[in-house]
Amino acid sequence: MERCPTSPSKRAQTHVVPQGAHTAAVTVDERGVVTGWSDGARVLLGYPPAEILGQQAARLLAEPAGGAWREAAEVPRWSGTAALRHRDGHRLDRDVLVHRRPSGDRPGGREWQVVSAVTGLPPTAAGRPLGEWAFDQSPWVAAVFDEGLRLVRATAGMQRTLSLAEGTMRGLRLTDIAPYEGSAEAESGMRRALDGGGTQELRLRLDPAEPEHEWHVRIVPLADSAGRLRAVALTARSEPSEQLVRQRMLLLSEAGVHIGTTSDVQRTARELTDVAVPAFADICTVDLLDTPRPGGFVFRRAALRSAPGTPPLPHPSGDVLHCPPWSPSGRSLAEGRGAVYSAGDAAVTRWAREDPRAIAWVRESGVHSVMAVPLRAAGVTFGVALFGRTRRAEPFDADDLWLAEQLAARAATGIHGTEQAVRQHTTTMTLQRGLVPRRLPEQAALDIATRCVPSAGRNGTGGDWFDVIPLSGTRVALVVGDVRGHGTRAAATMGRVRTAIRTLADVDLPPDELLSHLDDLSDHLAAEDAGTADDADDEAADGVGTTCLYAVYDPVTRRLAAARAGHPPPAVVTAGAVRFLDVPAGPPLGLGGMPFESYETELPEGSLIALYTNGLLAPGDQGMDDALGKMFAALARPAQSLDSVCDRVLTSMLTHRPHDDIALLVARTRALHADRVATWELPFDLAAVAEARRLATEQLAAWKLEEAAFVTELVVSELVTNAFRYGRPPVRLRLIHDDHTLTSEVFDSSNTAPHMRRAHTFDEGGRGLLLVGRLARRWGTRHAGTGKTVWAEQLLSED
Repeated sequence: MERCPTSPSKRAQTHVVPQGAHTAAVTVDERGVVTGWSDGARVLLGYPPAEILGQQAARLLAEPAGGAWREAAEVPRWSGTAALRHRDGHRLDRDVLVHRRPSGDRPGGREWQVVSAVTGLPPTAAGRPLGEWAFDQSPWVAAVFDEGLRLVRATAGMQRTLSLAEGTMRGLRLTDIAPYEGSAEAESGMRRALDGGGTQELRLRLDPAEPEHEWHVRIVPLADSAGRLRAVALTARSEPSEQLVRQRMLLLSEAGVHIGTTSDVQRTARELTDVAVPAFADICTVDLLDTPRPGGFVFRRAALRSAPGTPPLPHPSGDVLHCPPWSPSGRSLAEGRGAVYSAGDAAVTRWAREDPRAIAWVRESGVHSVMAVPLRAAGVTFGVALFGRTRRAEPFDADDLWLAEQLAARAATGIHGTEQAVRQHTTTMTLQRGLVPRRLPEQAALDIATRCVPSAGRNGTGGDWFDVIPLSGTRVALVVGDVRGHGTRAAATMGRVRTAIRTLADVDLPPDELLSHLDDLSDHLAAEDAGTADDADDEAADGVGTTCLYAVYDPVTRRLAAARAGHPPPAVVTAGAVRFLDVPAGPPLGLGGMPFESYETELPEGSLIALYTNGLLAPGDQGMDDALGKMFAALARPAQSLDSVCDRVLTSMLTHRPHDDIALLVARTRALHADRVATWELPFDLAAVAEARRLATEQLAAWKLEEAAFVTELVVSELVTNAFRYGRPPVRLRLIHDDHTLTSEVFDSSNTAPHMRRAHTFDEGGRGLLLVGRLARRWGTRHAGTGKTVWAEQLLSED
């Protein structure tokens, strides 16, 4: 044990801990000095009492006293693996159990008892493990103890009740595991059973800190096949006192009167915390689901309350909390049920370590028992209530969990019944999360960072979205759009529009043509959905009035082509100067009447492109000029990463949750230089096919891609042959090599597109494109104003 912060006076005396030789027991005072040493400790570590009593406990450790021991000093009970050093110098890794308890020699002081089993499992009898007999006879919380009253097996129920793993308790006596007066009485009952006294029935208060809990303990002697008593099975059932039952019923009655009195979500959450503290818990918080994110949950704290004297919680109302799926809140939300945790549980300590303020609060407050209960109504889980105990010594139990679930259900019903927006918001967020890409695709043209910020409005999340679509020839399409309206229909319409854009992008249409087709699709959607909107919140959720910006960047030519349908223009940063691109303004989708026009420009490598929805520029309390000025200033400032750029833009422009959704996409351009692109113009002659294969093979050798030569020769040969047979001059061959792919492209001036067909048995042709489709990862045709390009993309191995 390490030295604790306080340094009380030296204890009057030291003593030898009376324990059996099978249990190593050590007591350590607040100064980290060994004050008690059992015979089992001598057997385990080799030190006689006279040599170790009064010495620093740190000399018993094979590793420096660190975080685990510091944690053990702060909690009432800790278990884990300790690296110990034997007297002869060799290392022992042992499971230990540490109890913090009041000092017997100094009022107000404290000491630590460290126990570990010296031996492993006792021998079995008649080839059957002793634990099997206990589980055959005990339906409740149960354990098996051998003739030396050492624990052999423990049921899962007992492990949950004591918050200890069976491996930690195995080989220890009950007085080591739970060092209370009631444990000694239970051991006396075990001894009577082993001495032929038969089954023992006891009513005990095992923990003096839980006077309202009485345990009905049943001890059954276990005999082997020869009739010899070899072990005992102990079963226990907690029976709350009449006073505790009455208190719980009064608390439920109070909850029925005082929770859910208004139609305000925040007020209902506060009513739950007011009822729970201090009558039931010392701490209570209510956290409502906010923005879903991949890899975890995001909550917004709606209410909290703590008992007088408890240190202020590190996250007040209104704070946003990020909870991983394995955290108590994350598990409660994902599994839809509550759970009880001790302060030493791995999920609690790991969660606290991720937040320095939280772990400091855990140590300062002394919280030792925590419950996480979901807020669930009408099949929708939209929040979590946390309960904690700091001053009360008794931990939460299964009956407390049931009571907490009743309180949370009352609050959830009030929130769900009076605020439909909570349910709508959660459902829409889940739908939108499934439609917006969670992971950006791999591509070599752009570095990209994105952000989505939901609105704070009552009508739920709208249909703002972004997308990143890899195209042929290492080009990449960037999309940002906004479906008018809010709610689930707006999010669903956004999904249909996004799917249509991806389908049209696969055809490699120019931006203006793609928006024209999308405009026609919006007309069809509007015709199908006419008259089906159920409320005003879903107005125009059929796609009419949707705005969209579609841009394509080519890293080979460093050119950006873009078109927009009623959407704000993109901003570009080059050499520290910010400007809007002069993309012609087209009408929103579904309105018709005006054509869409494309805009092209060349961008230097490293240019910054910002695409966004109009929620970012919503004036609010500031004018449009001020909003533009803040955005330009945030984009112009140098930053180490694109994530920093996104965060800076949002931080500088938002002083509160926006009234409209925001989608933000920031990209930095890359370039594929001449050493990664090879282009040849071929004579319009079938004899040039062999020359094309030779040029491709030599180029692959220069790029050190010889392993791709065989497939590339076949692909180039087929594409060039088709161009000579069915196309018109000029014919150009181009190879593009980026980090992960090799693209073969053949251009000719004919607009006739090839198509794959299945050749019959005796056909002499028709198998070329089928072969290309099998060898390449993907292939297709890209049309230009004059002519077409047929391309095939190979995925290069990581070797």
